[in-house]
Amino acid sequence: MNSKFLTIKKLSVYLWPKHMLRAKMYLISAFSFLLIGRVFVLCGPVAFKYLVDHLEKNPAIFPVGILICFVAVRILAQTFNELRDYTFSIVTQRVFREISVTTFEHLHSLSLKFHLNRQTGSLSRIVERATKSLEMISQFLMMTIFPSIIETIFLSALLWIWYSPWCSMIMILTMVTYVVFTINVSARRLKIVKQMNAYDNEAQTRAIDSLLNFETVKYFGNEDFEVKRYDEVQAVYEKTSRKLKGSLNFLNAGQAIIFSIGLGGMLAFATNKAASGGITPGDIAALFAFSLQLVMPLFNLGFAYREIKQGIVNLEEMFALLSQESDIKDVENAKSLVYAGGKVSFENVSFSYNAARQILKNISFEIQPGEMVAFVGATGAGKSTISRLLFRFYDPNQGRILIDGQDLRFVTQASLRNILGMVPQDTVLFNDTLGYNIAYGAPDASVEEIQLAAENAELNNFIRVLPDGLNTRVGERGLKLSGGEKQRVAIARMLLKKPRIFIFDEATSALDSLTEKRIQESLKRISKNQTTIVIAHRLSTTIDADKIFVLDEGTIAECGAHFDLMQKNGLYAKLWNQQVNEGLIEIDA
Repeated sequence: MNSKFLTIKKLSVYLWPKHMLRAKMYLISAFSFLLIGRVFVLCGPVAFKYLVDHLEKNPAIFPVGILICFVAVRILAQTFNELRDYTFSIVTQRVFREISVTTFEHLHSLSLKFHLNRQTGSLSRIVERATKSLEMISQFLMMTIFPSIIETIFLSALLWIWYSPWCSMIMILTMVTYVVFTINVSARRLKIVKQMNAYDNEAQTRAIDSLLNFETVKYFGNEDFEVKRYDEVQAVYEKTSRKLKGSLNFLNAGQAIIFSIGLGGMLAFATNKAASGGITPGDIAALFAFSLQLVMPLFNLGFAYREIKQGIVNLEEMFALLSQESDIKDVENAKSLVYAGGKVSFENVSFSYNAARQILKNISFEIQPGEMVAFVGATGAGKSTISRLLFRFYDPNQGRILIDGQDLRFVTQASLRNILGMVPQDTVLFNDTLGYNIAYGAPDASVEEIQLAAENAELNNFIRVLPDGLNTRVGERGLKLSGGEKQRVAIARMLLKKPRIFIFDEATSALDSLTEKRIQESLKRISKNQTTIVIAHRLSTTIDADKIFVLDEGTIAECGAHFDLMQKNGLYAKLWNQQVNEGLIEIDA
């Protein structure tokens, strides 16, 4: 089936929703106002005909009645057009809202893998263009396409009866030629439009990526390099834009020529009939008025066709996003995870982000309820991957992961993530207030609960010195805060969530030693008797763990408590001594 037909079919579901009677009534009302308005529009030239004929026969008598009729039909035509526009705007705004929310909800339902492989700038432009196109297509259909079709049908019948079958046939031939010409030229133009969209996406992506990494650009003094990269794409976009403008000029000129020839033909037949006394001068005036009345819809029809075709291209991109399925989904009849202490089991788990590199290799371990365990190892050993698998951002390639004996693949993702609390290594905050970012852990939390979470995360002293306190805006991605401040906000919002299993991924790596010790004491108190997983590079944070798993190239090389591992004098001891020498671990004298 043609992809454009499928796109229109998907769009029609939003325009004519099955279970929304009110939306259907609004749409029916809009079409009714459209038909009535078109009838009054066509009555205008008829009144004009009688006005001209009256003035020719009785120039001394002022045609009050005819003028009143002429003014009345113009007012009524405009009134029903406005009613049509208002009624249809209710429909389009509802559709705009529904499809925007649907797209936003769907993007959040997709897996982490999808979002890591897509660039946010490009994604936002696709959604932005599609939602604008949706509104534009709806308006053109109701305000240009349908009115023009109805007016053409009425005029064809009127010309056939009132003037000459030849006038009607010339108008129909003109319309067919006009439409065929428009379609052929617009099809070629759409190829250029797709190229422009691609360059536009690339320019937007480069701009957003560069601005989000503003500090990195400054560190390396690469402002000119970034501007040059951005200008390269803009230069190609400029060239393609000129090509598109030239094709538009050719299309407009061709449309004007076709219409002018058709209008001349109709007037020639009408003039010949008037010369033989078959019609009156008023009929000629009416025909000319009818033709002028058709000029604007015809030219708008060409513009509307081009815009709708371009809009369909934009909608295809968005519907392609909506048809994208997540590779991590709840199985049919998935049950909520039943928490029973927090025992975590990995059974022969292997995982790779891509076939070229295996991250975890057949690892197995158990974390007993209430235990605090740590995962340590060199960068790239697979420590953070364990937390991503536990949150079920990915499924293992083989093996299974269980919490309290329940396979994560057979429980709902919402119930799983509800019991997990995470403080990530790279904390990203929303561009909102400090209070909003803390409250994100529990949006319905009271002010007192937010303040308590901030206190436990050692944020109180910082908040007190801020003029706006919790209402202080943190900037995009939290750029107005230091790394340590952002990390404490992440800890506070995790504490506010009150999870049953705690996961700390380098949770205190950006803090000074004194603050780190205070927060660690606070976290120990809060997570006491709760299963706690610590992913650490700095080994000083793992001393008190009940078990430490040492990862090496995707396997568990060692396992045991801190002092047991030090006595083994293996990989863990080597990492510990290395960090002592680097000053990452302070040894009390």
